[in-house]
Amino acid sequence: MRSPIPDYLDEILDKHRPDRSGANADYIPALASADPEKLAIAISTLDGVEYTSGDSEFAFSIQSMSKPFVYGMALERLGLPAVLDTVGVEPTGEAFNELSLDKASGKPLNPMINAGAIAVHALLGPRGASAAERAEIVRAGLSEFAGRDLRIDASVAESERAGAYRNVAIANMLRSYDIVADDPDEAVNGYIDQCSILVTVADLALMAATLAGGGINPRTGHRVLSPRVNRQVLGVMMTCGMYDVAGDWMTEVGVPAKSGVSGGVFGVLPGQVGIAAYSPRLDGHGSSVRGTRIFRTLSDDMGLHIMEAPEPARSIIRRDRRFVDEDGEMVRICSLQGLIQWSGAENVLRTMDAPESSTTVFILDLRRVYSINDVARRLFTEALARMEGDGVRVMLMDPENLLACAGPDSPLPGLERIDSLRHLKGLKRIRNAVAAPIR
Repeated sequence: MRSPIPDYLDEILDKHRPDRSGANADYIPALASADPEKLAIAISTLDGVEYTSGDSEFAFSIQSMSKPFVYGMALERLGLPAVLDTVGVEPTGEAFNELSLDKASGKPLNPMINAGAIAVHALLGPRGASAAERAEIVRAGLSEFAGRDLRIDASVAESERAGAYRNVAIANMLRSYDIVADDPDEAVNGYIDQCSILVTVADLALMAATLAGGGINPRTGHRVLSPRVNRQVLGVMMTCGMYDVAGDWMTEVGVPAKSGVSGGVFGVLPGQVGIAAYSPRLDGHGSSVRGTRIFRTLSDDMGLHIMEAPEPARSIIRRDRRFVDEDGEMVRICSLQGLIQWSGAENVLRTMDAPESSTTVFILDLRRVYSINDVARRLFTEALARMEGDGVRVMLMDPENLLACAGPDSPLPGLERIDSLRHLKGLKRIRNAVAAPIR
């Protein structure tokens, strides 16, 4: 069977292709001369599968879409407290190139505006590092996100430098507040090189999928960001990534996203997918007209809004069986299923703690569970330990070692593990009860 997804992406591009509103960025000659008819979309899954349509192999400069990734790189190198001393995390409600700082601290309000991005760029490398040295750090780091070697387009960089007066003014303002410690011209030159790195929509979708996957690149399997840093990056993207329309974007589209004046926009749906679109004509906020409308269509059609809660599982508890064995023992087998997070674990614990659950043998069956998050894992481990402390014989069927609580360093080193109910000893009634496969 041929997947319908590529055909669906073709249909989306055909739907938005006639829209010729907006205009190329005119203050950077290299962007002003870009072909306004270019149009592309890419989707990258968390297991490395990519779907593309349109001009997906066309390379364009990453521009402001580099900001979230470089912010993550700075957090990894310096730690959250050090970066927060330089750049805040509050939305501005202003344009991306506004000359604004926090009135109390003198810091840029967030790393998604130019003032914050220049300050973050200047944090990379040792004190006194040149623009070329910092640009190479960024290029190598963005290549890790893209899963391939990216390059700086020197012609785009030179084109930007010719009219970088506003960014120079921002950098000098940052230097006057000691936010940038080195030569402000070097900071701007390095930042321009950062924005001039070439990517395709397929690159951006994979980079977005890296953020969606908790910082692990789906193609290479390399961890690029730690989970805590990855969460920080996504949080700032959600509130600040789309500048002065961030509120409208999150309420209408609901996908943490970042745009760039080259015409690209990428979005991240945590735990699910990375998406990117490209079309050079921009709206009044500096974002791609057709790109943002593509995202609205995808959000509506595919239910991608981050606040659109999925329908809860009908039951985490697949089967809950109780009976008395031939020796008079009250046996309980609790079989779970699906993805278990805090709410599901709480439901299971509440059931285990019910007054009528006076049990002498408790068997937790996780054979149909495919994921347990850290909170649920801690809740289950503590609950099983307390059951053992109350004198209950506890057994675990966990072939994927999801609880990881039966090793020598675990809270339950002596926990009995069984592969099948047929392997139980001393519980003849159970063996007879499950002679047929459990369904």
